[in-house]
Amino acid sequence: MTDPVPPTEPRTWCLVAGGGTAGHVVPGLAVARALVDAGHPPESIHFLGSARGTETSMVPAAGHPLTVLPGRGLNDRRVNLENLRAAWGIVRGVVRGIGVVRRLRPSVVLSLGGYAAVPGVVGAAIWRVPVVVTEQNARASLANRLAGRVARACAVPAARTDLPRAVVTGNPVRPEIVEAAEVAADPVRRAALRAELGVGEDQVLVFVQSGSLGARSVNRAVIDLVGRLAERDDVHVRHVIGRRDWHTEHAPTPTTVDGGLVYDPVEYEDETPRWMAAADLFIGRSGASTVAELAVVGLASILVPLPIAPRDAQRANAELLVEVGAARIVADAELTGARLEAVVAELISDRAVLAATGRAALDAGHPDAARRVAALCEEHARG
Repeated sequence: MTDPVPPTEPRTWCLVAGGGTAGHVVPGLAVARALVDAGHPPESIHFLGSARGTETSMVPAAGHPLTVLPGRGLNDRRVNLENLRAAWGIVRGVVRGIGVVRRLRPSVVLSLGGYAAVPGVVGAAIWRVPVVVTEQNARASLANRLAGRVARACAVPAARTDLPRAVVTGNPVRPEIVEAAEVAADPVRRAALRAELGVGEDQVLVFVQSGSLGARSVNRAVIDLVGRLAERDDVHVRHVIGRRDWHTEHAPTPTTVDGGLVYDPVEYEDETPRWMAAADLFIGRSGASTVAELAVVGLASILVPLPIAPRDAQRANAELLVEVGAARIVADAELTGARLEAVVAELISDRAVLAATGRAALDAGHPDAARRVAALCEEHARG
């Protein structure tokens, strides 16, 4: 028998377990938003996350309660002091997670993956709470492969994703991305947005972004690319450097060649959906959320998978767009300004072909993914 929820604590309908990175948290918040739209109060959707994760700021800002767990995941499988400490933190986190599930008595647990998903799923298994998994990557994470063993259903981005009882829903994206897709599909609204952002009517807008920290190999290649294309007056590059390189010797400076290319580097971008709606070409890593957003907006891309991603998941993500003719892959080890110039030149040489490449991405898009995952939660929740 479980302890009753204290009368001062709101009833929890869904416990969203997982996080650590925006790649986990953003889809979780998108599903939470869909559940709220379906009639569940925001306070009834409780997040279980990591004290070190981005959820500590993102979840409260969205109006949902959050419980954080101590510790973090393992960096690798080596036996060393750091990982022994992490393993002890995982044990503490699992014990606390079991207690959280017992105290909140949710109707369903939604596993996002990441370190904090494991305690939530273990607690759900012990207290017999139904589990639904939502996997972001084309190749499932270890946490979600474990969760999949007890899950009633696994929401996956593609049919090839290796989880049992899989339902292809797509990867949930932010409502702002769905709105951006609407702008991108409307020539009048898109032209007005480009003008507002200072992009010339006849310019190709290249949007570069590789997460909040950035990616040094991508940054170096793009800076070299800018120099190679400096005389072209039909190119505008919006380059999100990221916090890691912005204050180093690798940080570039804004450049506008008279009658030539416009180069606009920034440390961080708060309005990514607007730039994606306005852009003609994207360059960056192929994280799960990035790939899902490119597909929903319908944006052509050059993707550089992170070579150390677990199970080479970023390459598998990128291949979802390559297979529909919407993207090109450049391996990180082969990424240079010259290599990037060749691929960019191929794509922008014919504007009609570039636009068609972007539209092809829509074949892999799932703008209703958040609603579909929310529906799975409602379907499998206990009464």
